[in-house]
Amino acid sequence: MPFIRVHRPAARPTDSQRTGVARCAAALLLGLALAETLAGQQSASPHPLIGNSNWLSPYVPTPMRVVEKMLELAEVTSADVVYDLGSGDGRIVIMAAQKFGARTVGVELDEKLVEESSAQIAGRGLEDRARILRADMFTTDLRPATVVTIYQLGVVNQRLRPVLERQLRGGTRVVTLDFPLAGWQPVKVVPVQSENGVAYTLYEYVVCALPARGTTGPVGR
Repeated sequence: MPFIRVHRPAARPTDSQRTGVARCAAALLLGLALAETLAGQQSASPHPLIGNSNWLSPYVPTPMRVVEKMLELAEVTSADVVYDLGSGDGRIVIMAAQKFGARTVGVELDEKLVEESSAQIAGRGLEDRARILRADMFTTDLRPATVVTIYQLGVVNQRLRPVLERQLRGGTRVVTLDFPLAGWQPVKVVPVQSENGVAYTLYEYVVCALPARGTTGPVGR
């Protein structure tokens, strides 16, 4: 009897599986970039892990439900100035301005993402409250911020920490997604789920002024 091979169609991945794969791919690509840097690759940027936003942190959109939870955790209001570091398609910037009434600034290196998110802001008539800077988040002036949102990997957060400590004012809230700021003590750690049931973790920090030195540092409420 001849052997007959039966071909069965592969099962289609769920939205949850696709999101998980994208997050794993982002972590893998950053790990490869970091390994190349540590091996001695030269970069024109003063920060050897930056140079190119696609190379540093591959763009993985934050689910909209998680975006909303980040802003709710920071208790964003119309009195706030929200900075999103690595703003991608501008979804945090747009929601903070449109739903929470805040003034918002996105910081993004990728020219295409800057153009697309700026067009989204214009299309919603939010130019008076929201804008996107094509800039390096390590050299951007963050002093106006009362809230900072970050979805970067741990190695990037580690390099951001001294920038935040140097620039942010007392009372500023910082919310990171999935990757904490090493050395800072979060005031809240909140598990959340996306629309597709993918688990994330939010970390909230509050910067407290240190009058004796005239600087700032991470201290709980």
